[in-house]
Amino acid sequence: MTPLFKRGVSFANQMVTDHYKVRVFGPFNGFAMIGSLFSFLVVITCACMFVLPIFEPAIYTSGIPKSSGSNLMRTCNVFEGSWIPDESYPLYNASQCPFAERGFNCLANGRRDRGYTKWRWKPKHCDIPQFDVRTILEYLRGKRVVFVGDSLGRTQWESFICMLMTGVEDKRSVYEINGNQITKQIRFLSIGFSSYNLRVDFYRSVFLAQPGPVPKRAPKRVKSTIRLDKLDDISQEWIDSDFLIFNSGHWWTPTKLFEMGCYFQLGKSLKLGMPIASAFKTALKTWASWAESNVNPNRTSVFFRTFESSHWSGRNRNSCKVTRRPSLKTKGRDKSSISDIIMKVTKQMAFPIRVLHVTPMGAFRSDAHVGTWSDNPSVPDCSHWCLPGVPDMWNEILFSYMLSKNGELLQLAA
Repeated sequence: MTPLFKRGVSFANQMVTDHYKVRVFGPFNGFAMIGSLFSFLVVITCACMFVLPIFEPAIYTSGIPKSSGSNLMRTCNVFEGSWIPDESYPLYNASQCPFAERGFNCLANGRRDRGYTKWRWKPKHCDIPQFDVRTILEYLRGKRVVFVGDSLGRTQWESFICMLMTGVEDKRSVYEINGNQITKQIRFLSIGFSSYNLRVDFYRSVFLAQPGPVPKRAPKRVKSTIRLDKLDDISQEWIDSDFLIFNSGHWWTPTKLFEMGCYFQLGKSLKLGMPIASAFKTALKTWASWAESNVNPNRTSVFFRTFESSHWSGRNRNSCKVTRRPSLKTKGRDKSSISDIIMKVTKQMAFPIRVLHVTPMGAFRSDAHVGTWSDNPSVPDCSHWCLPGVPDMWNEILFSYMLSKNGELLQLAA
């Protein structure tokens, strides 16, 4: 018992004694009794105010274990946080997952340090629920999950499959439905989990918009076009799904477009001077209109992942230096004009789109890129991520969304 509390109790006892003295030995005084009782209550209240803070609360929102309830995350921006060491990672071995490309399996390609695999994203004001593969497999039973995008989207797709496979006893029951090997060139890949009647598909659509032929009387430098007002011609194959996860951005660069002779087109009009940012925004609005017109929000949950941070350096941004630990500063890599456009367009949609704003997360991870540990070590890579690695954390957040009631588990602050 603290001295302060003792003093409070002693004073309260004295007040009670004095009160009874007035009552027994002196004439009855109503005002004195009321005043004494009021003073007693004030003293007890003050004592409690000083004493109770000594005892720490049983639960802090930001200190909940990873396995705690989902309601705690409803008011948390899960993409605001930091990376913390966690020896329970990685969640799988890429060499034991037949659907992880050799080019992303950095350990198999000679990387010796494993520290980059042992980091977990910790939101500032909450925790991401611990990955429970049994629960997520049961939840996805009978469903179809579709990823659409570029090679970064394919990396997330591969991570998604490898994470799920850790809960499948008979690995032979997981297979590519057409017998295809995982390669960069194949436009459609589909992995079946026969024990769960589950399909996880990937469609390669780097621009989301429809590629087009060279218009008549176009300048010789024009070799192909991107039809900004038309969605990819395979888009009808995406609709019949329970979850749709999109990404785009890494191909929207001068190197991938103008230097390859690819320009933008609206209707029959060739837009030779159109800036890339304007073109991307136009294409994204086309995608938004398609989603609102074709996707049933009562069945399908739609996600759009923002631009993934890269760590190229040098004057021409062609130098790739992979570090041994995450960076302490983002150096502006937590910002992206592509991500800003995605956030703005999706915010204006009537359709309920959930944005996976991963740009700030990746900005710190200069240690987790493929670098020279790929299937082509002569070409350094500071855009793609090693597996296991950063894409696993994207999927942990995605799984949390999937398991949440009415999508309220993670509330983004756009």
